[in-house]
Amino acid sequence: MRPGDIAVAVAGLILCVYAVLALWQGGTPDAAVIRAGGRVVAEVDLSRARRVEVPGPLGVTLVEIEPGRARIASDPGPRQYCVRQGWLTQAGAVAICAPNEVSLSLTGRSANYDTLNY
Repeated sequence: MRPGDIAVAVAGLILCVYAVLALWQGGTPDAAVIRAGGRVVAEVDLSRARRVEVPGPLGVTLVEIEPGRARIASDPGPRQYCVRQGWLTQAGAVAICAPNEVSLSLTGRSANYDTLNY
């Protein structure tokens, strides 16, 4: 390898790191969209704290909203994956409680890139 090859490789690595840091970060969320059975149940602003109870086939899923973030606080599903996901803080973040057919997603001006919206 020549010095020019090393310089090109380092420049490419720096460009990749910059792209990840600058372009793949989700923005600040504005609202939370709560769905049950594929239908929008509620669209709530993230400016004040509240709790939303969402009925599903297995029981009631509790969604907790605080300023700038939201989470699934409890769910009757067997594995609790959506509860373990914790607080969602970036636009484009999603928590899905598949057995109870309930989902929570955060919306904003700039969404986080992932395989679903890429």
